[in-house]
Amino acid sequence: MFPRGELVVKLPKARVDELVDAGAGRRFDPGHGRVMKEWIVVAPGKADWLALANEAFAYLGSADVSSAAGGRRARRPPR
Repeated sequence: MFPRGELVVKLPKARVDELVDAGAGRRFDPGHGRVMKEWIVVAPGKADWLALANEAFAYLGSADVSSAAGGRRARRPPR
């Protein structure tokens, strides 16, 4: 997603924690006061957006996501 000119992607919680600790982004809050543990907001110039998008795409296709979703596979975007 690109709300307000920032990149928002889903990554493993540990990776989000690492990026937040490094100052590359902040945790995503969709607006109802519940911060999403596996989502990060990255402002322009704070990190390589293409690399993060590729990481997110790989994560969405991994077994980690389907096991975290109770065995349901996350839907992949059409190519």
